[in-house]
Amino acid sequence: MKLVLPWMREFAAVPADASADAVASRLASCGFEVAEILAAAAGGPVIDFEVTANRPDCLSVVGLAREAAVAFGVDFRIPDSRISAASASSAVEVEIAAPELCPRYAAQVARVQIGPSPSWLAERLHAAGVRPINNVVDVTNYVMIERGHPMHAFDLERLAGRRIVVRSARKGETLRTLDGVERTLEPDMLVIADAERVAAIAGVMGGADSEVSDRTTLVAFESAWFLPRSVRITSRRLGLKTEASARFERGADIEAPVTAMARAIELLEKIGGGQAVGPVVDSYPRRADRRVLELRRARIAHLLGADVPAADTERLLAGLGFGAAARGEAWQIEVPAWRVDVTREVDLIEEIGRHYGYDRLPTSFPPLGEVTPAPDPRIGRDDLARRVMLAAGFDEAVTFTFIERKAAEPFAAEGSIAAIANPLSEKFTVLRPSLLPGLLDALAHNRRHGQADVRLFEIGACFNTNDGEHRRAGLVWIGRADEEHWSAPPRAVDFFDARGVAERLCGAFRVPPRFVEASERCLAAGRAARVLGADGRLLGIVGQLHPAVVEARDVPGRDDVYVAELDLDALGAGMHAARIEPLPRFPSIVRDLSILADVRLPAADVRGTIRSAAPATLVEVGEFDRYQGKGIPEGRVSLSYHLTFRAADRTLTDAEVDQAMAAIVAALQQSHGAERR
Repeated sequence: MKLVLPWMREFAAVPADASADAVASRLASCGFEVAEILAAAAGGPVIDFEVTANRPDCLSVVGLAREAAVAFGVDFRIPDSRISAASASSAVEVEIAAPELCPRYAAQVARVQIGPSPSWLAERLHAAGVRPINNVVDVTNYVMIERGHPMHAFDLERLAGRRIVVRSARKGETLRTLDGVERTLEPDMLVIADAERVAAIAGVMGGADSEVSDRTTLVAFESAWFLPRSVRITSRRLGLKTEASARFERGADIEAPVTAMARAIELLEKIGGGQAVGPVVDSYPRRADRRVLELRRARIAHLLGADVPAADTERLLAGLGFGAAARGEAWQIEVPAWRVDVTREVDLIEEIGRHYGYDRLPTSFPPLGEVTPAPDPRIGRDDLARRVMLAAGFDEAVTFTFIERKAAEPFAAEGSIAAIANPLSEKFTVLRPSLLPGLLDALAHNRRHGQADVRLFEIGACFNTNDGEHRRAGLVWIGRADEEHWSAPPRAVDFFDARGVAERLCGAFRVPPRFVEASERCLAAGRAARVLGADGRLLGIVGQLHPAVVEARDVPGRDDVYVAELDLDALGAGMHAARIEPLPRFPSIVRDLSILADVRLPAADVRGTIRSAAPATLVEVGEFDRYQGKGIPEGRVSLSYHLTFRAADRTLTDAEVDQAMAAIVAALQQSHGAERR
């Protein structure tokens, strides 16, 4: 933002002997970075400031003048605009068909005589980096630079029906913009139309068909407020960035349209370029209330480390345009509409700190002898999960928290996706409800670069509108289950491999898992399970990704993709204290058990039956094979288990183990119709 000093002094009574260097230094101490100080031009000395994106109010002479007035401790004043009464009644009809994107739109008709601007106005525009065009266009640009509020001027005779309609573009509509480019519009883009066609892209650029020309005698001035997100998305999609869009997409002042309009008419009359011939049409159906925040004296002292006098606090905030009403040891602060960046108490304290002067705050060392705070348990959980996944042969990935909606939908419950209010682009419109979409894209990237066997995991936050933020660990696995070795043929990863990793992760948290067959949108039928804790709490999911989901993310190849995702918060909550047991004094006996069972029988049910039928000497049940195919009847499956028996006080006999095995086989046959092979 190029600030012309004589222009600034029309609003802030900065001492005449304050040089450009002095002004730049004073504002730099208040947080405004100086890009350069330019040599004095015809319009006067110029300082180029780097204004941060959260301060759109300072993309104006008035905004920087207000800051300078507080920094120098001088008066600040915006003179009222004085304009002549309308000489005739000539109005333009305004209709807002998209109030959610444009809550306020003002318009006024003026009779004009097109010509060049006077030298003083042209010189100021030049100094501010704007090329003069003609008196009408220059007036709108002058108001934008001075007040920070973009305006536009239409040739009224070229607006069909003398009507302005603020609406969304229709499919297939096009507009030749002022830069001469024919642009195709999309249905969610906000436009300004007349009774027949599009006349401008709201907040971005006007159209050539309604442009002010040398033959123009009547203009309709536009001064409006557009939703920042809408302007930002439209500007980026069209690849069209303008001075107007830069201001609107950061957040303009919703209270400024009428005052900006009055200033434009005042300037037009002052330079002899025209006069208003109709009333201001201000369509503002739902007026926005100013934000009110509580500011506590104790909080100021806590954050700044100094007790700022109440008089200084009130003086500084009043100078910046804030209203303050004392309430005991606090104030009720009314935030001006142009300060879109001030939303919390801490923002107010920052305003006080930067103008009170950080150099005035006392230097103090932190108190010694304080107890070091306990480590964040989330960090410990993350590290534990990370060690388990790395030990299982997985590589860690880090993916974006922002993803596109269509990638999120298969992994979220209906209506639970958390949308981003101001997305960075069309590809980053929602917060991820799961780690799996990002991991799936990372898997596809690796596959496209020649990696046949991919094991990836990620630990990160996931979000939904039902219960907020959760910390999760997720994995994707494709290709071979084990490293290639001469001792065995290669085997593709399957459900039980993914389940085994999930079991290992639960075991690290000392949470015994229970796997229950489930139907999840993102997982293939019959190869999906929910992971439950001992208390029935949902810990996560494991299974094969649905082929349609894999295909939608363009994963090369036809291999099955297996995934698991566990909630680290739930695992941490269910974690019980470690129980130390002595090493076994007596040997164990291992027996293998193979059974034929119904293919639909859940493995968890088999394990449960084995556990319930066996004596206390059964210490471990491990599944090592699952087979369907030659030699196995249709609809049946062969399941094989290692059963480990051990007593704490003696060496078991074969007879005792035989008796236990017989009881287990009988229970499996009675409960599930299983038979021993």
